[in-house]
Amino acid sequence: MRKGDFIFYNLRSGQKGNDINIIFPGWKPEDERVAVFSPHDDDGILGPGSLIQGIPLFGGDVHIIIFCNGSGGYSVIEQKYIITALRSRETARAYNILGIKEEKIHRLEYDDYSVFPFIGFKLPGGEEGTFKKIMPLLRQLKITRVLVPNGYREHLDHTATYMVGSFDTPQIGDPVMADWGQTEPIRSILQYAVWSDFSPEDAMVEGVDVKIRANRALKAPIEAEKNILKAMEEYQTQAKIISGLLKAREERIISNNQVAEVFLSFEPRPRCEYKKYIHQIEKIDNSGGQSQ
Repeated sequence: MRKGDFIFYNLRSGQKGNDINIIFPGWKPEDERVAVFSPHDDDGILGPGSLIQGIPLFGGDVHIIIFCNGSGGYSVIEQKYIITALRSRETARAYNILGIKEEKIHRLEYDDYSVFPFIGFKLPGGEEGTFKKIMPLLRQLKITRVLVPNGYREHLDHTATYMVGSFDTPQIGDPVMADWGQTEPIRSILQYAVWSDFSPEDAMVEGVDVKIRANRALKAPIEAEKNILKAMEEYQTQAKIISGLLKAREERIISNNQVAEVFLSFEPRPRCEYKKYIHQIEKIDNSGGQSQ
């Protein structure tokens, strides 16, 4: 695959091109390290699998941060006590097919269906939560961009991982927790979808068709999709669980042997701009509005 095989789209402005800045504004080749927050080990493949194959072609590095250990992903009772070890080996082989070496896979080892109670720093029982794991790790890796899963009606672990990505990562560049390292602020964050559509909130705020909820898209060569399907074959323990997801991927195929991925670019820390409020105050003042 080559850079020219990847076409990026801004679905709001209509912009299209081979420029990765369309989805990662201010992209700096050879100085970009993208962290993919993957609730379960296969989500980083099923969601942004084409994009993570394209990023290295544009001078970026990819790290996978897996939140759950796969403990709930056994389909036969015999695998109950060995499923996490099996999944770990399957994951290493799967991501290697997409060009991600095992040393760039970072596991947080939360049990499946259990990320939500660990959100935060100090937990009620005194245990340290996700904040203590994510902040030092992203600073150590000098992460510049983050991909987070869709937090809207997919899975409880997806929602929790989305919340960690949305609320913890903007603080990476803040002058806090100095003993955990220091780095530059995260440059941008994208949501990716595994199976559910995004929240309509962004489209409603923008005043556009709420059926078109993603605001960024990627068109990749069919080779990227073939690699994803090959990678997913490594998850033999998940064959029954993911069969429906793999079948649904046929909808991503574009007629001329290309495949689509969609994303939602968003500002996790939107600034309150006062000009509009001052304008509204002045408008009311000038109209002679009376207090009740």
